[in-house]
Amino acid sequence: MLNLIFHPDIEHEVKASYEWYQKQAVGLGDDYLNELEKAYQAIVELPDTWPKFQNNLRRFLLSKFPFSVIYQFNQETIFIVAVMHNSRKPGYWRERT
Repeated sequence: MLNLIFHPDIEHEVKASYEWYQKQAVGLGDDYLNELEKAYQAIVELPDTWPKFQNNLRRFLLSKFPFSVIYQFNQETIFIVAVMHNSRKPGYWRERT
C-alpha cells in the first residue's frame, strides 16, 4: 500500500473549510471531512485513475463540495499537494511541488 503524505499547509486548509461548513449547518463540516476521507481512500487504492492536471499532478474532484484534491505519486508515496477550492485563488499551491 502506498504511503499518504500531506503538505503541512493542508491541515489549515481543511480546518478552515470544516469550520466554515459547520457554521452553515450543523454536521455539514462532518460531511465535508467524510467526503475528503473517501477521496483519500480512493486515491490510495487507484492513484493513476484520475486525470492529469498539471505537470506530474493529478486532480480528484469531490462530488458534493467545490474542492479538488491535488496530488502526485510514485511507486511508494502519494503526496497530497493541496485541498483546493475550485473557484478561489487558482494556482496558489504551485510552489508546493
